[in-house]
Amino acid sequence: MLTIHHIAIICSDYDRSKHFYVNLLGFPVIRETYRAARQSYKLDLQVGTAQIELFSFPQPPARVNNPEACGLRHLSFEVDDLDAIVADLNAKGIVTEPIRLDELTGKRFTFFPDPDGLPLELYEAEAKDSSLMASQLC
Repeated sequence: MLTIHHIAIICSDYDRSKHFYVNLLGFPVIRETYRAARQSYKLDLQVGTAQIELFSFPQPPARVNNPEACGLRHLSFEVDDLDAIVADLNAKGIVTEPIRLDELTGKRFTFFPDPDGLPLELYEAEAKDSSLMASQLC
């Protein structure tokens, strides 16, 4: 296996989720396809070298929201400047959790929900303070 090719997400409201992922998060559209036989849209979005496939289906079942339920726990995006991304999301009305510190790596991260409550994570590419990371590992 070389890398992750794509992550597939089924949304409850296609237009709302398309707006969220394209206009608010800024992922470029690769292609958008309407599949009449399935009454379903498929939107392919570019995320670095990977893709998100955003699907709509008529009346999909609700997602299990228990944070420790079996299955996909969250989707994480690596970012260069966590503070700037959080400020941008907050300015767009997207509420993020307080920034936390990963005790194992010294890197900072936060979570926020997509329109269907799917937990999304922002994970900082580099630790802000290498001395902090060293002190956490000692």
